[in-house]
Amino acid sequence: MSLTIYLAELATTIISKLGLPGIFFLMTLESALIPIPSEAIMVFAGFLVSKGEINFLDAVLAGTMGNYAGSAILYFLGKKYGAPMLLRYGKYIFISKKHIEEAEKFFQKNGKLAVFTGRMLPAVRTVISLPAGIAKMDFKTFTIYTILGSIPWNMALTYIGIVLGQNWHLILQYSTLIDSAAIIALIVLIAYFYISKKHEVNLFSSQNSQRAIYDKSGSESHDK
Repeated sequence: MSLTIYLAELATTIISKLGLPGIFFLMTLESALIPIPSEAIMVFAGFLVSKGEINFLDAVLAGTMGNYAGSAILYFLGKKYGAPMLLRYGKYIFISKKHIEEAEKFFQKNGKLAVFTGRMLPAVRTVISLPAGIAKMDFKTFTIYTILGSIPWNMALTYIGIVLGQNWHLILQYSTLIDSAAIIALIVLIAYFYISKKHEVNLFSSQNSQRAIYDKSGSESHDK
């Protein structure tokens, strides 16, 4: 049995016994880099929603607050100890040099938005809090972006669990496919907002140019 399967089964056992507190606890561990797959946690939660044992919004809230709690732990680790200490001892809590470097590059390239989008990207989503802490990002801003970025991911996984029902465990076989789909969806979303923003800027610039021409024409007519 693989470690992922074992941890997934352990997660379902904990959730079955503890319910919502179990979801919160496990998602806290997952966001603090303990390798418990969030796919198994939230999809199983969705299965319990389909059975009427827990409420959809309660499950998403528990998962999101767990994400935030675990992310806050990493944030303060990054803020207090910085990259050198994490590179030295990170291997003991499953933090590799590659993970830290990828997260730092992503954060430097995307800034504050990295915390939001990073919550929906495989590998990056559990590490992005470290460079945010190292960069001493405003904690209030970090909190807002972390929570907002966690909600769509948790809602999607919970909904998948509702749809799969008794077959929720299939998620473990297709987790890579889901991660790929999440990346594609995120790229499309970012591209859409970028194009929309660029269109707004061009439209605003065009309107200002037309207004300037109109004002100039009016001024010349008045002078005459």
